[in-house]
Amino acid sequence: MKTKPELELGDAERMLAAARAEAERHGRAVSIAIVDDGGHLLAFARLDGASPASARIAQDKARAAALGRRETKAYEDMINGGRTAFLSAPLNGLLEGGVPVAVGGRVAGAIGVSGVKSEQDALVARAGTQSVADGSAREHFPREDSR
Repeated sequence: MKTKPELELGDAERMLAAARAEAERHGRAVSIAIVDDGGHLLAFARLDGASPASARIAQDKARAAALGRRETKAYEDMINGGRTAFLSAPLNGLLEGGVPVAVGGRVAGAIGVSGVKSEQDALVARAGTQSVADGSAREHFPREDSR
């Protein structure tokens, strides 16, 4: 039976705290969303002064990074490079600022940040991922009694 990495609430809270600290250090009013590998919300914060729209966009960026298993900047680069078909993709978070969290080469979740320039969003997001970069997200083993 295979195992997979899994973000736990403690991981999500550490990521949120690290990203928030980075944003506040630079005076950036952003929204921060952390999702699991299926794109489901685990933790969220909309910092004082962040626009209402940033709340939705941060979640979309996180979801796109988790489900696409790549940074959302890759999608933005493809669109800017002429692959405009991506504009019709069902995920709306195709701007830089969504970063997956990988453990042992497998995506365990992602973080999305919105509220400032895309490259600044990404820097805040990466600060969040670095807080669990040591592989602290646990390997998930199916329970014996779950059959």
